[in-house]
Amino acid sequence: MVKKREIIKEGLGLRLPRMPRPTTIIVIHQRDWCNDGTKFLTAGYDKNMKYWDTETRQVISTFSTGKIPYVIRLNPDDDKLSILLVGMSDKKIVQWDMNTGQVVQEYDQHLGAVNTITFVDKNRKFVTSSDDKSLRVWEFGIPVVIKYISEPHMHSMPSISLHPSTNYLAAQSLDNQILTYSTRDKFQLNTNKVFSGHIVAGYACQVNFSPDGRFIRSGDGEGKCWFWDWETCKVRNL
Repeated sequence: MVKKREIIKEGLGLRLPRMPRPTTIIVIHQRDWCNDGTKFLTAGYDKNMKYWDTETRQVISTFSTGKIPYVIRLNPDDDKLSILLVGMSDKKIVQWDMNTGQVVQEYDQHLGAVNTITFVDKNRKFVTSSDDKSLRVWEFGIPVVIKYISEPHMHSMPSISLHPSTNYLAAQSLDNQILTYSTRDKFQLNTNKVFSGHIVAGYACQVNFSPDGRFIRSGDGEGKCWFWDWETCKVRNL
């Protein structure tokens, strides 16, 4: 009999017993929490997307298109919590309604697997990145690209994070830089705000912000964690 131990979901205070290890292990590629932390979504290499109850540890719903889901995101709006977007290995972004279990929209413009989905503009728009080395901006619910960003010098961006101010996106570029794009107007690249020094080429290292937005952080290919000052772009030792 496996002894139960408590684990705590940081910031939510949810205490759950640790369960026995499963006999079959499925690698989870992505996960996303609902706003109150009572439920979450996972995307696995078994081609399944699952919606879980945090307290009971039970699967509420399972979805699949027969392709590998690379990124999964719930719409953050309280009136759209049943809607999820999934970036797939077949280059599509699929919009599911979990109430009906049906695909209600497909966004099909990328030329490579979709790596990130980031909601912006009060969740009215979202930005996607792909193995095709482009960024695309979409109106939520409308499968037409409203902004296409692609330059010859651009590299794939496997991780994108929204600044707490919601005015900027930080994009992990596989040429060992974190690039910054405005979420306003034309989603322009801010060439004065570039973060570098770490080595991430060939690795899908995550980028994120401190809650107050003063620092940006990233892993690297050597297992290190890097911190930069958001205002000065200089490396910080914390």
